[in-house]
Amino acid sequence: MENDKDNSTDDYKGNPEGDVRQLVIPNEQGGLRLDQALSALLPEFSRNRIQNWIRARRISVDDGWGTTKMKVSGGESVRVEVEADPAATPDAPEAIALDVVFEDPMLLVINKPVGLVVHPGSGNPRGTLLNALLHRVPQVAELPRAGIVHRLDKDTSGLLVVAKTIRAHTDLVRQLQARTVKREYLALVYGEVDRPGTVNAPLARDPFNRTKRTVHTMGKEAVTHYEVVERFPGVTLLRCKLETGRTHQIRVHMQHIGHPLVGDNVYSASRRSHLKIPFPRQALHAERLGLVHPLTGEAMQWECPLPPDFASLLDALRENTAWGN
Repeated sequence: MENDKDNSTDDYKGNPEGDVRQLVIPNEQGGLRLDQALSALLPEFSRNRIQNWIRARRISVDDGWGTTKMKVSGGESVRVEVEADPAATPDAPEAIALDVVFEDPMLLVINKPVGLVVHPGSGNPRGTLLNALLHRVPQVAELPRAGIVHRLDKDTSGLLVVAKTIRAHTDLVRQLQARTVKREYLALVYGEVDRPGTVNAPLARDPFNRTKRTVHTMGKEAVTHYEVVERFPGVTLLRCKLETGRTHQIRVHMQHIGHPLVGDNVYSASRRSHLKIPFPRQALHAERLGLVHPLTGEAMQWECPLPPDFASLLDALRENTAWGN
C-alpha cells in the first residue's frame, strides 16, 4: 500500500477513524485564512497541525477541500477530521516475536505475518506491531507513530520498514512523499487478465461505510501499476506496483477494474461468478521493498517469500485442483 500531489500520505495514520469536528466559520472571522480561523475555533490544536491536516485533505469547506492559502468569508461549513497526535504512543511494550529481514541502527525491516495488526485500535487494543516495536526498540516511543511510516492491512503479509531514529523517520517520510520508495505486491485476482496496465483512480472514504474506501472524483490521487505473473483458469496472479499508498488501494483498484482479490470478503463479496476459491483472507503479499538508506544513501532492496497459505493456494491452482462453488 500505503500519494497525492499535495504530498500527503495515507501510508499510515495513527487513528484512521479519528475524531470529526463539524464547524461553522463565524462571520466576524471573515477575511482570515482558513488555518487562522480554525486555530481560533480549535485552540487545543497548533496551527502547524491544522495546516498539515489541510494539506492532507482532512479538512473540507462546504463542498470542496480546504487549502492553506484559502480565505474564509464567514458562514462556511467546515468538516475537520482530527488525526491523533502522532507523537503520542501510550501503548504497552509486548514481547511479540518479529520476523526481522534487516536491521541496523537506523532501520528495521520486517516480514509481517498474516493476522498481525500494525497499530492498536478498536477491536485490537494489544498484540500489535507497535506493541512489539516498543519492546524490541524502546526508543521508537519518542518517534512520531513509533517509527512506523507505512502500514499493511491485518490480513496482508509481507515487507514493512520502520524508522529507529528521527533522522531515519524524516527521510523515509520524504521518500514516500517523493514516491521513490518501491513497493511491489503479489495479488491473486479473479478473472483472466491478459495484459499489464495502470489504474489511476482517486480514492475516498466510502460515505456508507467508514471502514471502506471507494473510487471517488473528490478522493485523493491513487495510482497502481500491474503486470501479469501467472495465469490460471478464472484467476490471475498479478504483480502490483504502488505509486501512491492509499488505504486498501490495491484491493479497491482491482475491484474497480473488475478483478477483485481472491479471499477479499470486503471488496469482492458481491462478485457474481460461478468461481469462488475458498481462501480465508485477501490473497495479497508485499513481496518487495526498495528505498535509499537514510544515512549511507545506498539503494537497498529486500524480497520475502510468499507465506505458506498463499504458496499452497498457488500450488493447488497449478495442479488444477477443482474448486467448489
